[in-house]
Amino acid sequence: MKYEKFEKFSLLAHSTLNEKWVQDRISEDPTTLGLGDVIVRDKERVHTKAGRLDLLLQEVDSTRRYEVEIQLGKTDESHIIRTIEYWDIEKKKYPQYDHVAVIIAEEITSRFLNVISLFNGTVPLIAIQMNAVRHGEVVSLFFTTVLSEVKRGLVDDDEGVHEPTDRPYWESRGTKATVAMADELLDIVKTVKPNLELKYNKFYIGLAENGQPNNFVVFRPQKNAIRVDPRVDRSEIFEKKISEAGLDVLDYDTKWGRYRIRLAQGDIKKHEVVLAELFMAAAGSSQDQ
Repeated sequence: MKYEKFEKFSLLAHSTLNEKWVQDRISEDPTTLGLGDVIVRDKERVHTKAGRLDLLLQEVDSTRRYEVEIQLGKTDESHIIRTIEYWDIEKKKYPQYDHVAVIIAEEITSRFLNVISLFNGTVPLIAIQMNAVRHGEVVSLFFTTVLSEVKRGLVDDDEGVHEPTDRPYWESRGTKATVAMADELLDIVKTVKPNLELKYNKFYIGLAENGQPNNFVVFRPQKNAIRVDPRVDRSEIFEKKISEAGLDVLDYDTKWGRYRIRLAQGDIKKHEVVLAELFMAAAGSSQDQ
């Protein structure tokens, strides 16, 4: 394997490689940003009296959209205002989508990160640092996420405001057979955390330990199946395992960081190994919150 040294350079100071060039390179393969499997929905999107949004991206398998603003050189105050303004316009115009503001710049200073962090949580915002490198006539771009969107708490961790239910409620909403599938899944969960029990809530069946919710995975019995939502970071490793196992994955909920999996009768035993791995990863992730 041959080693080649690349030189970092400033796009802002370059005579021909401008913001439009960067926009075109990202458009050719938007997955290089590290936002997942995304496609370009629009470029230079006109907002009346607010200018043009550089890129509008959308996840292939969900309703999540990213309002992306690109800046060469250092970030500045006008950049964050413009980014949030575009995000707000799109959010109000298309409320059926889940919107996230994205700032891309060559240099994102610590001071600027402090300012951005004040908005994060109320405004879903991601900051990505862009590095341009060259070797001879070859030029490349590298993108590094330096500020991720703040993840919300586990599903309904504020359970005090939600109405508790009981097993008969879910047996009527689903069936006795599909609620029994939650028992089977609990047996797998207990191989990871043995002190957990099912906790029946109005919108899902969660988990509790000593009476306290620990919803790293939740269940929703239906009439002919049960939906299982483990909270696991999306990764190529799990994507491959899930695909090879043949699990019926409805989608990946990026807002809550959960796979949504549909299991029919007989699927639990069939996929016990990969389900246990998902539950183990989810349990570990919940301890990091």
